[in-house]
Amino acid sequence: MIPYGKQAINQADIDAVVEVLQSDYLTQGPKVPAFERAVAGYCGVEYAIAVNSATSALHMACLALGLGKGDWLWTSPNTFVASANCARYCGASVDFVDIDPRTYNLCADQLEAKLIQAKADNKLPKIVIPVHFAGQSCDMKRIHQLSQIYGFKIIEDASHAIGGRYLNQPIGACQFSDISVFSFHPVKIITTAEGGLATTNQPELAEKMQLLRSHGVTREAHLMDQPLEGPWYYQQVDLGFNYRMTELQAALGVSQMTRLEAFVARRHQLAQQYSERLADLPFVLPYQHSDTHSSLHLFPILLPVNLDRGQAFNALREKGLGVNVHYIPVHTQPYYRQLGFKPGVFPQAEAYYQRAISIPLHQGLTDSQQDYVVECLAQLVKEG
Repeated sequence: MIPYGKQAINQADIDAVVEVLQSDYLTQGPKVPAFERAVAGYCGVEYAIAVNSATSALHMACLALGLGKGDWLWTSPNTFVASANCARYCGASVDFVDIDPRTYNLCADQLEAKLIQAKADNKLPKIVIPVHFAGQSCDMKRIHQLSQIYGFKIIEDASHAIGGRYLNQPIGACQFSDISVFSFHPVKIITTAEGGLATTNQPELAEKMQLLRSHGVTREAHLMDQPLEGPWYYQQVDLGFNYRMTELQAALGVSQMTRLEAFVARRHQLAQQYSERLADLPFVLPYQHSDTHSSLHLFPILLPVNLDRGQAFNALREKGLGVNVHYIPVHTQPYYRQLGFKPGVFPQAEAYYQRAISIPLHQGLTDSQQDYVVECLAQLVKEG
């Protein structure tokens, strides 16, 4: 099976993890700070807080920005459920903004129209989470401009997007947001097996997230309500969680970061080859906005209307292609339908979903494997 996404592990990665296994620290040692410095330095951001998943990072980010009961969070329906669930963990309400039919990202025009109505209804969001779908940045400059008018905070869900750029700045620099969040799941650009990370330029947000990831416990004297009793002393000053990343994961991440740019470059080479070789077939290929340089986490194509997606999916799987679908619109999930959402309310996301299929694209994909993918797609069209 040729998977749609796959980690790329080499001997240096293995050696880095083995070194930790033979060290004194399997957790809460020097590797997590080293990984944080590597990501922060790459992104050109002041602070990076590594955690056990991007979901944890989203949850912490929402709490750090004060999201709670009575508040609203808006995000894209074209995402994994975690982008919306993080609001529910905080007791907040969720709504969605339909997508741009070209980029499949949250649409800034739709956002503005929804904000105008929400202001009239006194239901403005406290937080908006634009999702950089497939690795391509949303229109962050416009979204940030709207945040200045309507007073919401911004968390970039950049789970797909480490190694990407927007307006010539690294995604994750928080140029137009309060916090950005990355995922390091094995199918992402780099991996720590499981893991996530939040970046920010705001020291108070970094300090809050650092507290939340480790039970709300601190050894920092300035956060305590009484003097230190000794070097052993700590206080729980907030209600936090065990969201820590292990040293094993961080060591793998440090090693992977050295190849991040090579990974993204290979993905771009493969994407260009797909674009050339699929140009004469009736698929809609991913659009890339001139303001962005995608990390190309996914390569979603739209099938021609005469092809049944279910049949096409099964046929490609039978040929050994690990295709997938990204994503089932969040508002159509049973949990969100129980909250009052109905099919038809975000038509662009739903229309995209009906025809979308993600074909294999990852740095380990060989040219011969890509040849086979193209051959299978051509045969799919031929067979109708």
